Amino acid sequence: MAKKKTRKATRATARPIARRSKATTPASRKTVKSGSLSILSAGPGLTVNDVEKSIAWYRDVLGFTVGERWENDGTLLGAEMRAGKVSFMLGQDDWKKGRDRVKGEGFRLYCVTDQDVDGVAAGIKSRGGTLAREPQDEWGVRSFAVEDPDGFKITISRELKR
Repeated sequence: MAKKKTRKATRATARPIARRSKATTPASRKTVKSGSLSILSAGPGLTVNDVEKSIAWYRDVLGFTVGERWENDGTLLGAEMRAGKVSFMLGQDDWKKGRDRVKGEGFRLYCVTDQDVDGVAAGIKSRGGTLAREPQDEWGVRSFAVEDPDGFKITISRELKR
């Protein structure tokens, strides 16, 4: 029985959730047990090699908009990139851990949209982007994948209609 629970937990964390369970419906959010964590949104912070190049890629290829920009003495240190209700924070690497530090390895962001996934993927390609994986149906969603200039992997999906 424990093996079955482990398998479900692994699948849920390894792939986008295709359907909401009763435990994640809006009405049940109010009944979170005291002392347990309840997150309403998340915004990843990515350390990048060239913040200007990354801003341009997220803006011009993926279609994010630029929110806040963070500068110090005229030097751009980072920026907030917005897509719908989600923000990614891009920060310029300060190189304190070395210039050969690998980024994006062992890391993937799963993003859910209500847009037509094939249309979004086609838009990315028309703006010069390359898909790491073409749109496909899997795990109850239609999804595709891209990789940013630093190797951060992003899967964009939409729940399939039943």
